[in-house]
Amino acid sequence: MKYMTRKSMLYKTGVEYGDYTMNHVLGCSHGCKYPCYAYLMAKRFGKVHSYEEWCEPVLVSNTLDLLDKEIPRLRDKIQSVQLCFTTDPFMYGYKEIEKMSLAAIKKINDAGIKCTVLTKGILPSILAEYHCENEYGITFISLDENYRKKVEPGAAPYIERLKALKYLHDSGCKTWVSIEPYPTPNIIEQDISKILDAVSFADKIIFGRTNYNKEISSYANHRDFYNKQAQVVIDFCKASNIDFHIKTGTITTKKITSN
Repeated sequence: MKYMTRKSMLYKTGVEYGDYTMNHVLGCSHGCKYPCYAYLMAKRFGKVHSYEEWCEPVLVSNTLDLLDKEIPRLRDKIQSVQLCFTTDPFMYGYKEIEKMSLAAIKKINDAGIKCTVLTKGILPSILAEYHCENEYGITFISLDENYRKKVEPGAAPYIERLKALKYLHDSGCKTWVSIEPYPTPNIIEQDISKILDAVSFADKIIFGRTNYNKEISSYANHRDFYNKQAQVVIDFCKASNIDFHIKTGTITTKKITSN
């Protein structure tokens, strides 16, 4: 495991459904090829120089010390902290990162602040014993494991991440699913209703289109496709009494907000 230090950790995010966030790892071994926006930005600003370098994560060794300094100063401003927007807090196969993430979540919770977690790895079962207001989520864009191996080569198998999320849900935790970036039929033919059925136990579903991908823009009916898929998600969530959020730019004919 490689290590580095930083001068700060917590910051206010501009992401539409976020508050504060922390990214205590540089890079991500999942190596997503959608392409990954975090990787594109890291390469653009010289934080990494190649895809191979990005896939070798570097853990911020002074993460907990930074939280000790920043939490007292920001406590009254923070509603929640998301782990993470530019990396993965439970990177598949990296116990060092998992250990740091769990320690960070506990430290934040001990200050009375909830955490929102999103991963393509495995959510540890011990999270069921953490703050009751925490929200635990997985990215889940397909049921096809061959597709997962193609676009998320280093991430956890879909069935494993789904099983871990279901365990936390059954343990009384708040759970959510990010169906983003959802691919168009020229990339993979699939029925979104089957994906929705698989995650129907979740408390919230976020749906969003794929961006920064030439294959999407070359698909002639991509705007109409995303409009229709978003409506399927909306109808499903309303019928199932599940909260939902449709990412900005996914629907191009009308604006839909969460129920």
